[in-house]
Amino acid sequence: MARIVVPVQLRWSDMDAYAHVNNVEMLRLLEEARIEVFWRHPEAPDGTAPDGARPTAVLDAGPGALTSTLVARQEIQYVRPLPYRRAPVVVELWIGHLGGASLDVCYEVRDAPSTVEGSVAFAVATTTIVLVDTATGAPRRLTADERAVWTPFVEAPVVIRRRA
Repeated sequence: MARIVVPVQLRWSDMDAYAHVNNVEMLRLLEEARIEVFWRHPEAPDGTAPDGARPTAVLDAGPGALTSTLVARQEIQYVRPLPYRRAPVVVELWIGHLGGASLDVCYEVRDAPSTVEGSVAFAVATTTIVLVDTATGAPRRLTADERAVWTPFVEAPVVIRRRA
């Protein structure tokens, strides 16, 4: 099981009147982690990768990028309220499915990595991302390089509980 672990700092404004992270803000936490994991960070002036660059960050999202990413679908299950805390939460990401022009990014928002005994999950979620050619607006296929970089992080998708 190869998951990508991203610490994400909560903001005071994430908290709502019930003293926990608001449901909309939870989706923003997922977005922050997803951007860090998949989008290339600007290179250093000497052309090297910046410190902390993730090997999965292969999409160019800067101005004039050839590819855009569109969220086609999001699904989230809130497991328990996430109270405001100063310590970052941990967002674990993996890929539940690599398609032709899309991928399903899976998440668990936790107080500590799932490998830590007693770690608590606050939410599980899936986001379907479609890669789009910026010039044409049409979906574009995943490249062989993208597929090669992301394949080691494919595992079973998140299972969202359904009501009977």
